[in-house]
Order: sequence, then C-alpha cells, then structure tokens
Amino acid sequence: MPQPPPVRRTVTRPSRPDASMSLLTNVMDHSLDDGYAEAAARRRAEGAGGMPKTVRARLGLAAGLVLAALVVTVGAAQARVAAPTVAKERQELIDRIDRETEAADKLETKVDALRDDVSARQRQALKSGGGEGTDLVGILSGAVEVHGPGVKLVVDDAKEASVGGNGDPRQTAGFSDTGRLRDRDMQRVINGLWQSGAEAVSINGQRLTALSAIRAAGDAILVDNRPLVPPYTVLAVGDGERLSRRFQDSADGLYLHALQENYGIRTAISAQADLKLPAAPSVIVRTAEPSTENTGKGTS
Repeated sequence: MPQPPPVRRTVTRPSRPDASMSLLTNVMDHSLDDGYAEAAARRRAEGAGGMPKTVRARLGLAAGLVLAALVVTVGAAQARVAAPTVAKERQELIDRIDRETEAADKLETKVDALRDDVSARQRQALKSGGGEGTDLVGILSGAVEVHGPGVKLVVDDAKEASVGGNGDPRQTAGFSDTGRLRDRDMQRVINGLWQSGAEAVSINGQRLTALSAIRAAGDAILVDNRPLVPPYTVLAVGDGERLSRRFQDSADGLYLHALQENYGIRTAISAQADLKLPAAPSVIVRTAEPSTENTGKGTS
C-alpha cells in the first residue's frame, strides 16, 4: 500500500516583544551614525586618534597637565591662606554691627525717655494754666489720659482677601487686595466717630489728636508714622449707646457697612461701660496772644 506523504509542520516562532517598536529598536542598535563610525575608523587607520605619537606632542601635553595642576594647587593654597583672614574680617564686621545695634538701642531708649519727659511737662503746663476749660482742653488735645463710657470698634481685613482688578476703584498702588482695609478707609472711620460725638479716640492703644495723620506706606497703615497691625481696635469715649447708633447711621458708618458687605471686611461694634485711653505720646503745645498793634484804632 502506498504510504501517505509526510505531513510538514510549520513551527511558529513567537514574535519579539519589541516587534512593534522597530523604530526605537533601530535607534538603540545603531546609536552611532554610520558616518561617524566611518570617520572614527578612518582616524584610527591613519593613526590620528589616541595619544600623541611624537615626542614633542607628548612633551606639550605633559607641560599642559603640569601647568593645570600648578594652577589648581596655587589656587587651593591661596584659598587656604586667605580663609583665616576672611573669617577674621567677617567676625569684625559682626562685632561692629552688634556694637552699632546696641548704641542705636540705647539712643532709642533715651529718645523715649525724653519724649515721656516732654509729654509730662506739657501736661503739667496745661494743668497749671488754670481756667475752667483746662480739663476739657487736656482731653480734647490728647494731653491727659481719659476713661469713661464709649464705643469699641474692631475692624479687620477680610478672612480670605481676594485680589482686586478690572478697574476696581478701590484698587490703588500698594493696596491691590480689595479685601484689605486701607488708610483712606480708616480715615473715614475715625472722622465718622469724631462727627458722631466722640470726645477721645485711640487706635490699637495709640491716642489720636487733632494733628494725627493716618497715611499708608506700601501695604501698611501708619498713624503718626507708626505702623498698625490688624485687627484694628478703635476705642472712642463718649455716650456709648448714642455714639454707636449715630456712627452706624452716619455716612461713614454706612461706608464701613458697605465694605463689610462687598469686600468681606470684618467689623464688630459694641457699647462699653468704661474705657481707658492713654495720653498722646507727643503733644505740640501752641499758645496765642492777642495783637496790640491796632488797639484803639479804627478801620478805614
């Protein structure tokens, strides 16, 4: 019986894992361009690669290495020698800064003592001046301490202040954040309290007078050139309930309420049974005398 032809079996080889990445495989297998490989082979054949062949070239290379080593050694030696000198100069500078700082602190303490002495003499001059209005003058000028009923107003920046922009009228240089209280806002608050009947006003423990200035320096609010830190606690001596009601109904009180509603400025006002305000740190005393040049003369 004829035998059946043998069955040929085809063996299927598993494909390489990187078969789908033929481009990357080609790059990895031929990382060096053929042109570069040929140039390198040609240089090796011509003897142009490797170490110098001639004695002169070798001597030049050796001289270059010796010179580089000499430069590095000299630089390291100079740095090591100069290190103590630099450390000494640095320590002398630190000592000088410490001495100057100590001297400045002493002068500042002396200035504060002299300022207190001047303020005390000014208050004494007001008291010794006599007259029925001496006490009232001392209160209104800020020359004496004041205590009595009044209003406590706490004003603070917004909890999450947002950056202003888009032509907002409240955005000015140094106050780009609309959620921050500005010097102009504080001016309106203080003026509103005065107009509502306050007899004495202080901000964060600093007494205000008729000559006090509220200004801005960058993002900080200054009162008589002294920076304030929020929250701003305003104390005003006067008829507590009446003062609070009149201020909140005034244009400045409504302005503060608008800041709270529109920009998140935080405010809290309450009537107090007894407040104590310190005297102003420095009061300028001015006196005036009637002119006698035109006494008894009529006007034409």
